[in-house]
Order: sequence, then structure tokens, then C-alpha cells
Amino acid sequence: MDAEQARHVAAVLRRLGIPGEVAPEDPENASGPWRVYDTADPVTRRDVTADVLASVTAKFPEGRPGSGPSRGFVVPSGDE
Repeated sequence: MDAEQARHVAAVLRRLGIPGEVAPEDPENASGPWRVYDTADPVTRRDVTADVLASVTAKFPEGRPGSGPSRGFVVPSGDE
């Protein structure tokens, strides 16, 4: 995800009460790809993007009308 998508993902995580720090893979390059980490510290952080995706998916069980994503992040744009 890029920086704009990361901002939306961070907002969704906050709304759902899911812990995670959304940050660029390379702290020196904010225009590069972003991931979700367990902590903001770039030295000790661990990539938890897959775990966070599973947590988001669990919030929206399949088979329910309007169920959430089963793969990847689906975040509405700020234009809507």
C-alpha cells in the first residue's frame, strides 16, 4: 500500500479497535510501500500485516450480508 492507502488503513484499524502501527517499510522513504507493524520502532518492529488482515476479516464473518474482505484491504476512498 502507499502512504494515502496507509492513512485509510490506519483509520479503519482505529475504528475497529485493532492494534497496529502503519508505517513505510523503509523509514527513510515515505513514498515507498507501507506495511502494518506491531510497534512504531523501526529497529524492533515486526511486520504484522497478515495478522491484522486476519483480524479485520474476523470482524466481518463470511456469509453475512455486507461481509467484509476475505483477501486484501478494502478501504473506502476519502472522496465518498
